[in-house]
Amino acid sequence: MSGNRKRVKHYHEPSDIHELTFSCYHRLPLLSNDTWRSYLTESIIQACRKQRFCLAAFVFMPEHVHLLVFAETNAPNVSRFLAAVKRPCSASIKRDLVTAQSPLLDTLTVQERPGKMAFRFWQEGPGYDRNLRSEEAVISAIDYFHNNPVRRGLCESAAQWFWSSARFYLTNPREQDPLLPMITRLPSSFFTGTKG
Repeated sequence: MSGNRKRVKHYHEPSDIHELTFSCYHRLPLLSNDTWRSYLTESIIQACRKQRFCLAAFVFMPEHVHLLVFAETNAPNVSRFLAAVKRPCSASIKRDLVTAQSPLLDTLTVQERPGKMAFRFWQEGPGYDRNLRSEEAVISAIDYFHNNPVRRGLCESAAQWFWSSARFYLTNPREQDPLLPMITRLPSSFFTGTKG
C-alpha cells in the first residue's frame, strides 16, 4: 500500500496554485454533520497558519473535499500541509466516536498490516493535486468547486451551500463567515503573464 502512495508526487513551481482533492474512507458520506465539518474547518485554519499556505477557495462535499491553495513560501510542502489538515480532524472525529461508542468506529478501523489496526476517516493516499498556472484554470476550478453541490442536488444555487467559499465570491462586499476557513484573494502577481 505504501508503494501506491509513493507514485503520486506533489511538486511545486513558483506561483503555482494547487487544486487539492481528498476523499473520506471508501468515499463514504462521512462529512454530513456540522460538527465534523467544523473540525475540518479548524484543521484547515491551523494547517494554513503553520504550513504557510493560503486558502483561495474550497467546498466540503459529503464524501470529499476540494481546496484551492497557494503557498506563502518558495518551497512549500504540500504533503505536510495535507497531513496537517487531515490528521487533527480525523483524531477529533475518532474521539467523538469513542465517546459515543458508535458502531461507525468499527467500520472505520481497519487492519493496516498483521497485528496493527488503524482508524481511517480519510481514504489512504495523497488524493489529487493539480497545479494551476493560468487565470482561466483557476476561475474554472473555483466555478467547479462552487457548483459541485448544485450538480449533486444538495442545493439550488451555489450560495445556498454553507460549506464552501461561494458566498465570499458572490457577495459584494465579500463576505467572510467566521465559522468557515478564511479565504485569501490570489495575489495580483499571479494574474500577470502566467500561462499554462
